Amino acid sequence: MTYASYFLNRFFSQIVNFLKHWYVNSFYFFSHFLVSVLENLDRFFALKVTFKHLFQPLYQDRTFIGYTLGFFFRLLRIILSLIIYTIINIVMVLIYTIWLLIPPFIIFKIFGGQWKLKI
Repeated sequence: MTYASYFLNRFFSQIVNFLKHWYVNSFYFFSHFLVSVLENLDRFFALKVTFKHLFQPLYQDRTFIGYTLGFFFRLLRIILSLIIYTIINIVMVLIYTIWLLIPPFIIFKIFGGQWKLKI
């Protein structure tokens, strides 16, 4: 094996390792981070439990007011938690998309140079 073939082999091997690290491993990192954040939030919002008890009276007050307030408070809690979960998911997807676009952007800036408008 010559030096040139060895260095080419190492060069492409390092590129593959970088791409695996940057894209595959970062996907696992971001997905696990997102799941852990959502799990921690669910300890506060308890979406499944709140949805399960949506039509139950508030504090076991079995009057009309207890049923009405229980329904509206739990519905508000469900809506609020879904909004927060959606915002967190959108933010994480945007951060991950930016993360994915960093290497192509750097390559473009190195080889592409500048934006050129031809009219």
